[in-house]
Amino acid sequence: MATNLFVGNLPYSYDSAKLEEVFAQAGAVTSAKVISDKYSGRSRGFGFVEMATEEDTKKAIEMFNGKDIDGRALVVNEARPPKPRV
Repeated sequence: MATNLFVGNLPYSYDSAKLEEVFAQAGAVTSAKVISDKYSGRSRGFGFVEMATEEDTKKAIEMFNGKDIDGRALVVNEARPPKPRV
C-alpha cells in the first residue's frame, strides 16, 4: 500500500519534477507534488511524495529526514490526514 509523505523545508527552487527525482533515489515514487502559493505560483517550501511500498517509504524517511539539501534540512515524515475545517 502506498504511503504519503510530508516533505517540509524544501528549497524554494524545487518543483514537483525535482522533488520526484530526489525521492526516486529511495525507491519507486507514485506521485510528487510541491505546494505552491495560489496567487504568486511560488513554492511554499513543502510538498508531498507518495512512495509505492512501505519499504520505500521507510527508506525515504531514513535517507532524507534531516538531510541538508541546498542549505536546508529537510523534514520528512508520514503525512497526517488534513483536519476538517470548521
